[in-house]
Formats: sequence, structure tokens, C-alpha cells
Amino acid sequence: MNPHQPFLVSPGSFVASMIRNRGLINHMIRREILGRYRGSIMGLTWSFFNPILMLAVYTFVFSVVFKARWGTGGDETKTQFAIILFVGMNIFGLFSETLNRAPTLITANANYVKKVIFPLEVLPVVAIGAALFHTLIGLVVLLIALILTTGHIPITVLALPLVIVPLLLLSLGLGWILSSLGVYVRDVAQTVGIATTVIMFLSPVFYSVNALPEAYRKLLMLNPLTFIIEQARAVAVFGRWPDYPMLTLHVLGAAAVAWVGYWWFQKTRRGFADVL
Repeated sequence: MNPHQPFLVSPGSFVASMIRNRGLINHMIRREILGRYRGSIMGLTWSFFNPILMLAVYTFVFSVVFKARWGTGGDETKTQFAIILFVGMNIFGLFSETLNRAPTLITANANYVKKVIFPLEVLPVVAIGAALFHTLIGLVVLLIALILTTGHIPITVLALPLVIVPLLLLSLGLGWILSSLGVYVRDVAQTVGIATTVIMFLSPVFYSVNALPEAYRKLLMLNPLTFIIEQARAVAVFGRWPDYPMLTLHVLGAAAVAWVGYWWFQKTRRGFADVL
């Protein structure tokens, strides 16, 4: 294969690549997950322990120290606060883990660029797959917490995969862009870490949208993560079905970002070997 040949940029070519390389993608995701805990005594147990520990710390800081409340009405307990907070943390964790890894995906796998014929476009997909595994672990923890505290799980939680679709598409598109930029501009890796921290506090992870003044609330809604986090809480905790018209718009917008990211990656990948 000529590394300087033009690569296909249509969405159909990406779908075809995912189908053709599905075995490779599954293998790399498993290797990524198992490799993260290889050599540790607790192994995969850390994937359960880490979110629970962080949840306990954040709950203590925000509900005990700062005495924050979600404004759900009635006597809000610290357990209720923790569950609502955990949903936001879990959703944002998928986004931030993917973006933070993206700038080094190509540079950390330079041998795939130089020595072998390899579908580089699958690397951001593998990163998202590994992040999605930890999100699913968090979902299991959430469901167990709901059963222990409320005695039931709302039927609306079945709509949660639909709510996550725009998040996956958005993360994938940005992952392609950042993984490409990380090859040519090495400072991107440090910049993204700062940016995701800023985005976390500009998203309703630790607070409710309704806690903000009306003027700031409108600005916060411009953040695509705001809608996704709020809808995730609605279906997983409050027993409300998602806002399907707005969800459709977010899916279409995220799909556009994904296609632009794929187009950018395919157009710039021809220079990877020269830079690396």
C-alpha cells in the first residue's frame, strides 16, 4: 500500500472499515482494557473501585463542605446527591478519557504508521471502546446504588444508550482531529488536558443547570455536553423519557462533527510517516 495515496473520506468508507476490521478492533479494545490493569493485585476490580472512591470524595466535598444541592425538592439526602452527581461524572468521564488520550494515539503507535499496513482510523475507535467499558462499569455501579437506595430501577433507563449516541459521535470526531493534530503539534496533548478540566466545570457535572441565573443558563446550554448529561440524569434517575426532538438534533450535529473529524484525519494521515 502506498502511504501517500489518497484515502477515502466518505462516511460509507468508515463504516466499511469498521466492519472489515471489527475483529482487530475487538482484540485491541480487550488488550487496552487488560493492559491497563496488568500486574496489579486487584486487576479489573480497580475499574469498580476508582469511580466509587471518586464519587465518595466529590460527594463529601460538594454536599458536606460546600453544602451543594440539586434542588430536586423535598429532603434531599446525601445519597440522592451522590447518585445524581455520579451520572454526570460517568458521562463526562467517557468524553474526557477519549479526548485526553487522542493526541498521543498516533505518536504512541508509530510502528503502525511506518512498518506495517494498518488501518490507523480505528485507533480513536479503540480508545472510545476502552473508555466505554469503564462507563458501563459505572452504569452497573449506578444501577446497584439505585436498587439499594430506592428499591427499583426506572424503566426509562432503557433509553440511556440513545442518549449516549451523540456523545460517542462527538468524542469520535474530536478524537480523529486531535490524534491528527497531535502528530504535527506535540503541545496539543498538554493543551487538551487543560481544556477538558475547563470543560468539566463548564458542564453541569457538579451542579444543576437550574442553579444558574437565566442569562448564564442559556450560555451553558450551548455546551453540547449539557444536554447529554441532563438527559442521562432524566432517564437514569428521574424516570423521564428523553427529549427525542432535541436528541435527534444533537445526534445529527454530532454526526456532522464525526464526519468532519474523519475527513480531517484521512486528509492529513499521508504526512504522518514523514513527521514520525
